[in-house]
Amino acid sequence: MVSKQKILIVDDDNNIAELISLYLTKECFETMIVNDGESALTAVDSFHPNLILLDLMLPGIDGYQVCREVRAKSPLPIIMLSAKGEIFDKVLGLELGADDYMEKPFDSKELVARVKAVLRRYKVTPIPSESSGIKSVEYPDLIVNQTNYSVIYMGQHIDMPPKELELLYFLASSPNHVFTREQLLDQIWGYEYIGDTRTVDVHIKRLREKIKDHASWRIATIWGIGYKFEARI
Repeated sequence: MVSKQKILIVDDDNNIAELISLYLTKECFETMIVNDGESALTAVDSFHPNLILLDLMLPGIDGYQVCREVRAKSPLPIIMLSAKGEIFDKVLGLELGADDYMEKPFDSKELVARVKAVLRRYKVTPIPSESSGIKSVEYPDLIVNQTNYSVIYMGQHIDMPPKELELLYFLASSPNHVFTREQLLDQIWGYEYIGDTRTVDVHIKRLREKIKDHASWRIATIWGIGYKFEARI
């Protein structure tokens, strides 16, 4: 029997949390509800969720800090929930490593769809056997391996959330090919992703903070169009 995927619901409004739990339980997810940030961090280690639905406005440790602490040790998918709809709040959430951001109030069907979409995108891939194909690209001082989800830059292992790595691998595996933001959004986040191209910009910014321009390659912006991995021959 296939085990149910676990969703940790973090919201100080228990009525909203119970409603979310009801929606997800009907879709055969197992849920756990906690009402503050400290309990959320404890539950990550004890409940071992497949995804976190994280409210931002929490007593004690807020959602942003919970996201920081979870992301520091795990690529566990996080969808932020907030009544704050300003671009600044969305961008901050994504920059901290959230996988998606939903404004309250939200439609129950959209919430379930986003949960399923994020879970489909998130895969922990085991190290393959010798007979398995390995998805890896290599440049001077850079190795991006999408099979075991690792990045080696300047001889050092770089911690990177799944979608950052997938975006880097996708670009690097097609050197000097220009991709629009829409193409990257479709390829990495999928057609079912309900968001905007700002998501791509945020992830490119985070990649550039970790992977600096090299004499042999760089992540280049093509103004008015999108991005490319520029390999200098």
